[in-house]
Amino acid sequence: MKISVLGLGYIGLPTALLFASTGHKVVGVDIDKRKVDLLNREKLPFQEPGLEELFEKARANFTATTEVPEADVFIIAVPTPLKVETKSADLTYVKSASEMVWPRLRKGDLVVLESTVPPRTTENLLIPILEKGGLKAGEDFYVAHCPERAIPGKTIYEMIHNDRIIGGINRKSAELTKELYSSFVKGNIYLTDATTAEFVKLIENTYRDVNIALANELAQIAEEYGINIWEAIELANKHPRVNLHKPGSGVGGHCIAIDPWFVIQGSSNGKLIATSRYINDTMPNYVLRKVKELVEHIKFPTVTVLGVAYKGNVDDARETPSLRFIKLAENEGFNVKVYDPYVREFDYPLLDLEEAIKDSDCIVVITDHDIFKFLDPKKIGKLMRHRYVFDSRNILDHGRWRKAGFKVKVLGDGKENV
Repeated sequence: MKISVLGLGYIGLPTALLFASTGHKVVGVDIDKRKVDLLNREKLPFQEPGLEELFEKARANFTATTEVPEADVFIIAVPTPLKVETKSADLTYVKSASEMVWPRLRKGDLVVLESTVPPRTTENLLIPILEKGGLKAGEDFYVAHCPERAIPGKTIYEMIHNDRIIGGINRKSAELTKELYSSFVKGNIYLTDATTAEFVKLIENTYRDVNIALANELAQIAEEYGINIWEAIELANKHPRVNLHKPGSGVGGHCIAIDPWFVIQGSSNGKLIATSRYINDTMPNYVLRKVKELVEHIKFPTVTVLGVAYKGNVDDARETPSLRFIKLAENEGFNVKVYDPYVREFDYPLLDLEEAIKDSDCIVVITDHDIFKFLDPKKIGKLMRHRYVFDSRNILDHGRWRKAGFKVKVLGDGKENV
């Protein structure tokens, strides 16, 4: 089959390469000419474990372009950012991709929407555009929604091994899509309708957001009671029906921090979901308050943020809570320096470790990169003006840091206050 994949980002490119690696002829389409040129020069636009090896295996069947060609299958995997002012999905890219596809549609073709979208997007937005040429969806061509289930750092493994949900606009659309994805998916594939598939993707991430919000709220309560939340959660999770997530400085990424708004944007309900979003969005405020308590005696303090990726061991800084923390800290008169060995582009200068900690008063761990666990507090302390550290992810060896002369505070550790 000839497959055209629209959108060559964190999901679209691995998807295109997986299809190409199984023998399909794949044309990747992206409006970013720089990205297209890189790929055609056999260079990757971003890092992901296993992606380089997959590219090597797939590149004989893969090309990239800025124009949509005719194909048997069109897969739309473009971004769906959040409209901040309305807390709703910005479907501009989905609409644009759909407009690029319909002039190329022929009878028998299949269109698969992978982008994460609000319920009824396939029905209300995608299909009317695809039918502009006179062909009828479900009769002349086929349409399905197949949301991705993958996490940065394990994207390729999870795309292959995770179960997939396929929502067709009719049975044949779903079955054709299942046959297509079975070429590389080793997990189970479940069939449903398109709107249910859209909803399932959103509630998966909403569940995680609400769970994290509960952990974050419990962390604050634990501090009031003189309890260590990390110990309490570990013990609570020994119950066979309890699975509390970990607290932290907030929630980022293109999924968990955004998808809950897509669930409720067309509903008059959703109070629990909205409250959870508020709790997680304001965790950087809480972290800053705790940092201020550490350095309250220092005029114009300098703090060093360790990690601006939204999660550990990835280079993705989308929706990172670090950005909110930095901006809030600057508003309080702090000088903020940033170190992240993974991230290559950010709103603030990314310094090397020595430059980031030199003459700093306090280190603030925002992201749980494994590499931070192995930092030498003795060497770091010698470069700092004051030795304070706030660990929002509970990843450091606190005894080792205290032995090196640091005053250490940990998010949710109320035992420090007893």
